[in-house]
Amino acid sequence: MRAQTLNRELPRIRRPRYRSKVTTKTPLNALLGRRTRALRAAGGFTVRDLAQRSGLSLRSLAAIEADAANPTLASLQELATALGVDVIELLRPAGRKRPVALLGLRGAGKSTVGKRLADDAGWAFVELDRLIERESGLSLQALFELHGEPHVRTLEARVLADVVAGAGVDGGVVVAVGGGLVTWPETWALLKARALTVWLKATPQEHWDRVRAQGDERPMASRSRARAELDALWNARAPLYAQAELHIDTSVVDVDGAVAVIRAAQAS
Repeated sequence: MRAQTLNRELPRIRRPRYRSKVTTKTPLNALLGRRTRALRAAGGFTVRDLAQRSGLSLRSLAAIEADAANPTLASLQELATALGVDVIELLRPAGRKRPVALLGLRGAGKSTVGKRLADDAGWAFVELDRLIERESGLSLQALFELHGEPHVRTLEARVLADVVAGAGVDGGVVVAVGGGLVTWPETWALLKARALTVWLKATPQEHWDRVRAQGDERPMASRSRARAELDALWNARAPLYAQAELHIDTSVVDVDGAVAVIRAAQAS
């Protein structure tokens, strides 16, 4: 009975409330976030893909990519393994090697030249349109139809920023960009500032013939003026493509020649 009385008389001790620690952004946080975003973009993963591959939560990955996480060594190991690198590489500042961006209308040879160049240089090759589709979970056509061009271009700019941030990741990045990117000034300015831009130039007729030779009938499907529309598109975009740092006339230079020209420009 007396023990119960004493217990009632003793002051109640309040347990301290522990709040989740807010991580202050540091150069190491920023490096980890930048490397994670760049490696994820180079690998063509969405945040959800990376969460499934690494076993980390979406919340944890969002904090890492926001430069505001303090992950454990075990979490870093899981993240590095999912990205295909070791922990040292994940935290190592990347060398400042400019990515190579290939421009031109459909049929310019961006994928063909890009893959050959990436193989020759030991770099990664990505197609920006495919990364946009993976990020959104929709085809490019569906994105345009459901959300409109401004939404697609905003998404394109965000994905591109991650790709060019990956300069130096595993040696470098070669990116084939959509033909219409040059029509959006801010995105085009970002690309020119951060990448070696290369216009794979061809005449409208050559673009037309190459697409048809690939078995793509979309330009002609139910559109009698498709050929004239291609001419108009080429005339509208050619002055913008001409702002690229390097021009390669693919009507006279083959794939190996184009790769050699780009490698020489990189070395200069």
